[in-house]
Amino acid sequence: MKIIIDMARLREAMIENPSLALPDACVISDHGGLKTLRELAVFSFACRRCEDAPCIAICPAEALEKDSAGIVQRNTNLCVACKSCVVICPFGTMMTDFFAYHRNRDLLFRISSEQEMEAFAQACPPGTVSLTENGEDPERNIYFLNEKVLIRDFAYTFKS
Repeated sequence: MKIIIDMARLREAMIENPSLALPDACVISDHGGLKTLRELAVFSFACRRCEDAPCIAICPAEALEKDSAGIVQRNTNLCVACKSCVVICPFGTMMTDFFAYHRNRDLLFRISSEQEMEAFAQACPPGTVSLTENGEDPERNIYFLNEKVLIRDFAYTFKS
């Protein structure tokens, strides 16, 4: 069982209701601290991976770096939430809600069991998260974020 997050529907829901957010389902990151699934998805699929990433250059805490795949990672243990990266990102990849940790303390999901996955899907804005037994399907814009999470989004493609 996996969860699938429809990022386009989530963006639409957040535009309709700006106070709306995906409940906090956090993943322990290799790059320092807990990450929300939304932050991981945005960096993995929407970030343009600028060659000379201005977000990395401007960070006063040196909390941003690129991983081996060129994906920008934020070390939440170092980040001081100054939001300089949000202001300077030319593509709007950095979002201010990345810095609002544990907005919904009563809705912090580990998604380690089917019950947690079901509870997470029910707590999300309607139509944004569902459960599936399927895997990756690039023809339908569905990609693995990790072994338990699929993201449906129009991934930015990189030309060599």
